[in-house]
Amino acid sequence: QVQLVESGGGLVQPGGSLRLSCVASGRAISTYTMGWFRQAPGKEREFVSAIGWNGASIHYADSVKGRFTISRDDSKNTVYLQMNSLRPEDTAVFYCAMTRAGARTLAIGTARPEFWGQGTQVTVSS
Repeated sequence: QVQLVESGGGLVQPGGSLRLSCVASGRAISTYTMGWFRQAPGKEREFVSAIGWNGASIHYADSVKGRFTISRDDSKNTVYLQMNSLRPEDTAVFYCAMTRAGARTLAIGTARPEFWGQGTQVTVSS
């Protein structure tokens, strides 16, 4: 059974930084695309970022380009999301996702994750 567990969320002031982590268990992530999605109150879940199985294919939502960085450490079965220059509109529950589909198909929405984490809250407020 695959389990994804996110951590690193919290309350941060505008302009601040957070680093989210997602640890997978039950299956090695090395052959999977890993991604991050988020859902703000009253809104649909949206794509944030994805990284292909070998790290060569990386995609970001336009709203986070230049501010967020996704990375993976297959030896730790973990994917990260470094979030800098955070804005109030980044406030959301962030979810980790895992799929055998390509990173681009996850980014454009033609593929859906096979596995989801339970989410971690990120609140950006002064």
